[in-house]
Amino acid sequence: MIIFIFVLGLIVGSFLNCVILRTYKGESFIVGRSYCPKCKHDLKPWDLIPVLSYLILRGKCRYCGNKISSQYPLVELSTAIIFSFVYLQVGLTSEMIYLLAIMAIFIVIFVYDLKYYIIPDKFVFSGIILSAIWVFLTGDILITFASAIGASLFFFLIWFFSKGLAMGFGDVKLAFLIGLLLGWPNVIVGLFLGFFFGAIIGTISLLINQKNLKSEIPFAPFLLSGTFVALFWGDKIVQWYLSLIK
Repeated sequence: MIIFIFVLGLIVGSFLNCVILRTYKGESFIVGRSYCPKCKHDLKPWDLIPVLSYLILRGKCRYCGNKISSQYPLVELSTAIIFSFVYLQVGLTSEMIYLLAIMAIFIVIFVYDLKYYIIPDKFVFSGIILSAIWVFLTGDILITFASAIGASLFFFLIWFFSKGLAMGFGDVKLAFLIGLLLGWPNVIVGLFLGFFFGAIIGTISLLINQKNLKSEIPFAPFLLSGTFVALFWGDKIVQWYLSLIK
């Protein structure tokens, strides 16, 4: 089963790469054959084997010889690892199916914001609808929605008073999704870790002169990293923190 989940992750990761590229170009990712973004040549099935095709072709297009972005194998492999991890954590359950769908959405948002500095509404809203349905079926509706509203309101205030300089409005909507996924009190852990990771990477970027104080840094990757940690270890982190203050 773990092999099946890993291979499924590779295949889904390949599809997510297609979603990211075609969304940016305003193309449908449901219909149409895959093609090289450089020479536009249609790709054959043997050009699309996740990770393996990249290695066999040595990272170059078979038809034009241009370099293939390392994003493709990295997203495929990362998706496979994350899918496998989720399976090992929750087993073959309905929760696994829900979490795999959410992880796929998160991966798209992570890469899209990292590359293009924007969080497409279609992915955030898809995650919100999916999470809302899951909460209605399984969760504490009142507390979970209050967590989502609280997280989103907190980000809205930052966005409003900074006039959009501290973060984009996409982060406000993403915070609502994170609140639905994590609930209380794990949403606090996720958001704190997101800011913590962002502060570390931002400081490192300043120190090595890659960024300055006015540079734009995508925040969604940090938020989603913190969310991932809180999703699986949030309870333990909360218990550890409470033991320190007793």
